[in-house]
Amino acid sequence: MAAVSVKCPFVWLLLGLCVRPSEATNTRVSMNDDVLLPYAHGHGPSHSHRHVRDCQPVRHGNTTHESWPSSDHSRLPDSTVFVSDVPGRSTWVYGHMTVVHDPLRTLSVLEPGGPGGCGMNHTASVEETAKAAGCLYAQNAGFFNTTKGYCLGNVVSDGRMVRDGGGVQNAQFGIRRDGTLVFGYLSQEDVLDQSNPFVQLVSGVVWLLRNGEVYISESLKAECDKTQETGLLKTFVDVVSARTAVGHDAEGRLILFQIDGQTGIRGMNLWEVADFLKKYGVINAINLDGGGSSTYVTDGSLASYPSDHCESDSRWRCGRNVSTILCVHPRRCQPANCSGHGDCVDGRCRCQEGWRGAACDSLVCQPPTCGPHGVCTAKGCVCDAGWRGNNCSRECLPGFYGDACNQTCACVNGGSCDPVHGRCTCPSGFHGNTCDQACPLGFFGPSCAQECRCDDLCPCDPQTGSCNATLRKETNYTLHRAGHCLAKQMFTSWRRDEEAHREQPHLTERTWLIITFTLASLLSVSLLVHLVQVCRGSVAARLPEHRDYSYVPLNDINGAASRARADGGKGGFGLDDSDSQDEIWSPSGRS
Repeated sequence: MAAVSVKCPFVWLLLGLCVRPSEATNTRVSMNDDVLLPYAHGHGPSHSHRHVRDCQPVRHGNTTHESWPSSDHSRLPDSTVFVSDVPGRSTWVYGHMTVVHDPLRTLSVLEPGGPGGCGMNHTASVEETAKAAGCLYAQNAGFFNTTKGYCLGNVVSDGRMVRDGGGVQNAQFGIRRDGTLVFGYLSQEDVLDQSNPFVQLVSGVVWLLRNGEVYISESLKAECDKTQETGLLKTFVDVVSARTAVGHDAEGRLILFQIDGQTGIRGMNLWEVADFLKKYGVINAINLDGGGSSTYVTDGSLASYPSDHCESDSRWRCGRNVSTILCVHPRRCQPANCSGHGDCVDGRCRCQEGWRGAACDSLVCQPPTCGPHGVCTAKGCVCDAGWRGNNCSRECLPGFYGDACNQTCACVNGGSCDPVHGRCTCPSGFHGNTCDQACPLGFFGPSCAQECRCDDLCPCDPQTGSCNATLRKETNYTLHRAGHCLAKQMFTSWRRDEEAHREQPHLTERTWLIITFTLASLLSVSLLVHLVQVCRGSVAARLPEHRDYSYVPLNDINGAASRARADGGKGGFGLDDSDSQDEIWSPSGRS
């Protein structure tokens, strides 16, 4: 198979004539008449990743994909237009090969029309998407539903998971965050792995080359199913058509491949594509969407010859609206903001102090550096409170505490402070937040927690607890005043208790005075009455002529009357006249 690089003016003029009709007007719309889809219903085989693993050759073990470190040369991408004959057929093909020297920073999988295109089931021409993104070179990529327009398979664009294919077992191409190129069949766990996530990912159909060997037969077993329009999957592989593919060489450079053609008439089948790529040193490669979708764009302008006819005039050929594209752009930092820790200069992150790595996402200081008492930051180790030093291995000096040991302890009287919180630990004989208070009398030791054991409850030395202590002048003065106060209080209390326990009289003094006065008054009145009677008696004795009355004892009268009543009742005893005469008294004497 011979390939000729196109450089002569005549060929460029011919290419210009081919391309110009497509550029003449942007209003032309493709008829989508050259459809080359691999499956009759839906997209992708229905079997699981385990089936793919089990049916692959034993020499590959359980690994269903290949990984390869990508190149990171700063060279600009190279694009070559080629015209090549096809062995065994008297035909020539026209196409493009692009070599990307730094895939991680200069290649992206883009959604149709820009971000969000797959979510809106949008399709757009490769020219439209490439021009908006500033692509140097671009070609179509993943498959899509030709009726409803939605993207098929897995799609990751610049680190964003656009579409999860749900574990679909078609050939995949992706770039991981560390620049590793991945080709082959992926489980859903592989696709969603976050330890080294994909930053670019797109699904194709048929793994063309695996480790430098044609892998189409194995792919037919892994991806087998019926196809649309072109029959079985084997027919999809065998039919000649326009083709698009992506692969890599031994240096880790990415190879974009595109040839013009028309299904069943001109172009290449996938066996021929695989042989062509193998001849030019490609190690791993997968097939992408082809047929009328196969498109190549340079600097936003169509550079390939599409196979779809235009709706307005079938004499012309129009580029088809497709789904995702592979965009080769000027070197970009990945991510564009250098993880917020650097500046993007000529496609490379220039990291700020304390950061390193291609994406400035790794600290220069790593966790073991700071030991168990610090954490790594962009400015080095940040030590925990109470620790210092470049690797946080030394405690704070005495008298300092806290973060960076920059706070001064407030402890006095020989107290030491905790290097973390600054709390004071007081020596024997002192207490308080800053150890500024001596132990109260009767206590001693650290924090004044021990009680003196001296006889008569005497105070002891506040530091040692010794009872033979010489107290300080201030303490003696305090004791003197306290003793004086205590004695006075004790005496006052004793007097109060004595008066409270003294026997109280039944009558108060005032009551006794009133009683005495009353008795004296009664005695005086009685004496006065007696004197008056005495005086009256003496006067009567001196005047006898005035005695005109007689004295008759009442008892005799009462007795005579009683007897008279008695005698009358008993037979008539009478009153004794002699007795009655004897008892009569008259003032002139007895008669």
